[in-house]
Amino acid sequence: MRSPVVLESTPQVAQQGVVVRAQSGFYYIRTPDGDVVEAVARGKLKLVRGDQRITSKTLVVPGDIVTFVIGDDGRGLITEVAERRSKLARRAVRGTRLNVGVQDKEHVIVANVDQVAIVMAAAQPAPSLRVLDRYLVIAEHNGLDALIVVNKIDLLEPGIPEEVFGTYRAIGYPVLYTSARTGEGIDALRAALVGKETALAGPSGAGKSSLLNRVEPGLGEAVSEISEATGKGRHTTTRAHLFPLHEGGFIADTAGLREVGLLEMDEGEIAAGFREFRPFIPECRFSGCTHVHEPGCAVRAAVEGGGITQQRYDSYLRLLEEDAYKDPWEK
Repeated sequence: MRSPVVLESTPQVAQQGVVVRAQSGFYYIRTPDGDVVEAVARGKLKLVRGDQRITSKTLVVPGDIVTFVIGDDGRGLITEVAERRSKLARRAVRGTRLNVGVQDKEHVIVANVDQVAIVMAAAQPAPSLRVLDRYLVIAEHNGLDALIVVNKIDLLEPGIPEEVFGTYRAIGYPVLYTSARTGEGIDALRAALVGKETALAGPSGAGKSSLLNRVEPGLGEAVSEISEATGKGRHTTTRAHLFPLHEGGFIADTAGLREVGLLEMDEGEIAAGFREFRPFIPECRFSGCTHVHEPGCAVRAAVEGGGITQQRYDSYLRLLEEDAYKDPWEK
């Protein structure tokens, strides 16, 4: 990414751009011509919500489309944040205050996301499908499409990765099979990323950086460098960083996605994150059914009848048992 530039002051001339990074009260905006402008936010921003403009002190996040002007010092001043078409957010921790100055229900990590790409290794390390399910629940909870990328398929005999991940294709998730070493599946992955804003996720060792280097030389190293700088430690602030693709679109590296977890979700929200459960949930005898022990549970009946796989149901049970703060990389 280009170094931030200081533009010549043009008072009152509004410009638009995409926030690609936020750090210590400064925002870095990528303009349509590719420049990156360092900016600060006006004390009270106008957030556009349909025909309404709401005044708020909420800080902007990477992915936001913002309006800004250039001040006398040559740096940007953000004056307005456009309506977000989507977001990747975490719930607020009970008893904490977010940057709005009052209790809020969520912390937006990145805005205007089109999809979450979850990279899993076919082998070395062996894939943890529970970790994959956890990411999928996060994507479903945020209303985002999920793309499953199975890397390192060259380490297994043909057909084995498809057997392991076939359940996910059967329930409607797109699954791409790739090898960063041989180049297999890279064209399909590139096509799935170009023109979209994609939040990148996946456990350590899955080969995310190697894949991205295949998609676009140097991209993987850039993402890895930022991840190492911002993702260390359990209490690191969740941040995102957007990297533009030369053919259009952005990769949103969410180094703190491990902190999103299933924080503050109840049983009903976790169950709803398993998309194949949804047709059966309304048929349960009790409206607050946890799908664990209640009589007349349509979800458990679907498991017994083959409409839901035992693997996915067992994963649901394990997610219910997990500590809400548990790291989704942890197996």
